[in-house]
Amino acid sequence: MDNIVITIARQYGSGGNEIGEMLADELGIHFYNREIMRLASDDSGINEELFLEADEKLKGSTLFKISKSVYNGELIPPDSNDFVSTRNLFNYQAKVIKKLAETESCVIVGRCADFILKDYPNVMSVFLHASPAFCIRRSGKRMGLTGHDLEKYVHKTEKYRGDYYKHYTGHDWRDAGNYDLCLDSEKLGFEKCKNMILAYRKTRFDL
Repeated sequence: MDNIVITIARQYGSGGNEIGEMLADELGIHFYNREIMRLASDDSGINEELFLEADEKLKGSTLFKISKSVYNGELIPPDSNDFVSTRNLFNYQAKVIKKLAETESCVIVGRCADFILKDYPNVMSVFLHASPAFCIRRSGKRMGLTGHDLEKYVHKTEKYRGDYYKHYTGHDWRDAGNYDLCLDSEKLGFEKCKNMILAYRKTRFDL
C-alpha cells in the first residue's frame, strides 16, 4: 500500500499530540492537527481566522450541543449565504483530510478524521485515553491552572470534544467501536503506545 494514514482521537491530557508526533517522527511522515485549518483556508479562500473563531463559537453554543449536522461530503458553494457557516468550514476541513489520505502517509489528530476516513482502506484509527487524575495532572503542567479551575477546564474541554464529535458524526466519541485500536496512555506510557500503534500498523497492512 503506497500511503497509510493514522488518525488519533484523544482525551484532553492523554498525550494524543505527543504520541502522534512521536509516530510521525519515527515514520518520517507529516503530522497534522490545527494545520488542517490553514490548509482548508488555502483551499477554500476563506480567512483562516474564521476557522479558528468557529471553534470558539461552537464552544458556547447551546444549539450545537443538542443538534446534529452529520457530515455527508457536501460542500456549500461560494454564492450561498452559508458558505462561511460552521458546517461548511467543517466540510472544507474534511475535504483537506480526504485529500491528505489520498496523497500521502501521515498522522492526523482530531477533527473527526476517523469518521471522515472510515471507508478508506488505507486508514487506521486510534483512540487514546487515561484516567481523569492523569489527564488533569498533565493538563495542569501546560495550562498553569490548579485545583477546581483546572478540573473545570479539563471537564469543559472533554465535553466540547464529545459534543463536537456527536454533532458532526452522529456517534459517541468514546465508543470503542469507532476505532481500530484503543489504548490507555497512562498504563502503557507514551513510548509503548507508539510501539503498539506501529505494531498494529505493520500487522494490519502486512508491512
